[in-house]
Amino acid sequence: MRKRIFISSVQKELAEERKALGDYLSGDPLLRRFFDVFIFECDVPASDRRPDEVYLDEVSRCDLYIGLFGNEYGWPNAEGLSPTHLEFNEATRQNKYRVIFVKGADDRNRQTEMTNLIRFAGAQLIRRRFTDKSDLLASVYASLVDYLESEELIRVGPWDATAPLKAEMDDIDPEKVAGFIRLATSARGFPLPEGSPVLDVFKHLNLMDGERPSHAAILLFARKPQRFVMASEVKCAHFHGTEVAKPIPSYQVYKGTVFELVDQAVDFVMSKINLSIGTRDLSNQAPVKYEIPRAVVAEAIVNAVAHRDYTSNGSVQVMLFTDRLEVWNPGTLPPSLDLAKLRQPHGSVPANPLLAEPLYLTKYIERMGTGTRDMIKKCVAAGLSEPEFALTDGFVTTIWRVATPQVTPQVTPQVTLQVTPQVTAPVTAPVTAPVMAPVSSYGIRLLQLLAGRGDQSNSEILEHFQLKNRRHMREIYVDPCLAAGVIERTIPGKPTSRNQQYRITESGRALLDQLETGTKGAKGPE
Repeated sequence: MRKRIFISSVQKELAEERKALGDYLSGDPLLRRFFDVFIFECDVPASDRRPDEVYLDEVSRCDLYIGLFGNEYGWPNAEGLSPTHLEFNEATRQNKYRVIFVKGADDRNRQTEMTNLIRFAGAQLIRRRFTDKSDLLASVYASLVDYLESEELIRVGPWDATAPLKAEMDDIDPEKVAGFIRLATSARGFPLPEGSPVLDVFKHLNLMDGERPSHAAILLFARKPQRFVMASEVKCAHFHGTEVAKPIPSYQVYKGTVFELVDQAVDFVMSKINLSIGTRDLSNQAPVKYEIPRAVVAEAIVNAVAHRDYTSNGSVQVMLFTDRLEVWNPGTLPPSLDLAKLRQPHGSVPANPLLAEPLYLTKYIERMGTGTRDMIKKCVAAGLSEPEFALTDGFVTTIWRVATPQVTPQVTPQVTLQVTPQVTAPVTAPVTAPVMAPVSSYGIRLLQLLAGRGDQSNSEILEHFQLKNRRHMREIYVDPCLAAGVIERTIPGKPTSRNQQYRITESGRALLDQLETGTKGAKGPE
C-alpha cells in the first residue's frame, strides 16, 4: 500500500523548495513506488473551506509529515499559532512519522517564534539542517529510505546507500576527505570545518550504512574504490578514424575515486583535441581555445560517472574519433524524463543522489537539471553542432568536433573591412588565422620548458609542473610530443635509462616560432 506524504508548510519563502521536493519524490524510480505526495498550494482545488481546515485534514490523512522550517513563522491565529506550528502539533497528536528539515546553518535571521518552534520540535525528534535544494533532496532521500527500511517495505536500500561487502572505515582515505572539505567549503560554503572527523562528514552527507561506509562513500573517498566496485573504472580510447578499429592508437583504463576518474578522463580528451592560439591584444598571455569547450567535455563525462547504473558490469567509455566525441555509460533515463525533455527545462532526478551531492558541493555538477542544456548552448556558441543524446544499450552523448583547418603560415589571407562609418572606400587589412598546434596545451608548455631550460629529466619535468604521477606525466606531456616529433630522447636506444632526458627538436622550435609569429601577426585593424 502506498504511503501519503504531507509536505509543510504554506510559508512563501519555501515554495521553491517544496515544489522541487515534490517533483523529486514523484520522479525518483524508488520513492515513487511507495509514496504519494501532497503539497497544499499545488494539490488543493478552489473550494468553500477555510485553509486551516484543509491542511489539518490532510495532515490527519497522511502517513508521513515532512516539516520544512524557514526564517518566517507565518501568520498566527487567535491562539498565537501559525499554520506551520498547527500542522506540526496535529502530526504529533496523531502519532504521524515526522521528519523536520531546517533551512540555514544558524538562527541569526530567524523570527523568534520560529526559533522557538524549532527548539520545541528538536526536543521531540532529531531535526536536520539544509543549505539549498540539492542538500534538502539528499537529506529527505536518506530519511525516506530509512523509513522504508524501518517499516520493512524494502529489505535492501538503494545501491549508493548500502555498504559494499567487507568495506570498513579503514578503507577510507582521510586525506581525500580533507581535500573534499576544503574544496566544498570554498565552492559551496560547506558547513563542517576543516579537520572535522571523517565519521562526522559521512553522517552529514548520509554516507554511512550503519557502522560501515556506503557504496557512495567508497566511490568518493576510498583508497582503492575499484577493489569494491570493479566496473567503476573509466575506459578512454582515441581513434584516428570515424569508426572503432584496431589497433587502437591510444587506450587508457583509469581507476580511482569519482573525482579522479572525471579529472583523468577530461585530461585524456583535452590532451588530444585541437586547440588554437589567439592574439595578445588583451593580455600578455595568448588565449588558448579548444575545439570543444572544456566545460562541455567535463559535463558529458561527469554526467556519465554520476548517473550511471553501478549495478551493471559495464564501465563508462570515452571514445574520441576524428569527427566526434562519444561518452557512453551503462544507464538509462528516469521515467520522468525522455530524450526530448533533455533539451528543455527539466528537473533533475539523479540515479545516485548520495553520490551526486558531493559532486555538486565541489562544483563538479554546476546546477542540477541544467547540464544538458548548458552543453547545447556552449557547443552552439563555439560553432559546433548541437550534441546528440541516445538510448541504446546504455546512454550515449555525442559531441561533434570541427574539422582541423589547414593553415599555411606563409600565406596571409586578405579581407575587406570598413574602418569607420564615414569611410566608404574598402580598406584591405591583413589578418592571420589562429595557429593550430599539433600537440595540446600541455605539450606546448613542455616545449616552452625545454626551449627555455634545455634538456630535462623525468624528475625535473615532474617538479616543474608539480605533478605526482609519472605515468600521468608521460601520457599527457611526454608521449604526445614524442609522437608528434617535437621532442626527442637524449638516449634514444635506452628509453627507460635512469639518465634519460628530453630535448626539443627542430620541429618543436619551428612550432614555437610559428605560434609566436601567429600571435604577433594576428592583429586586425586598429
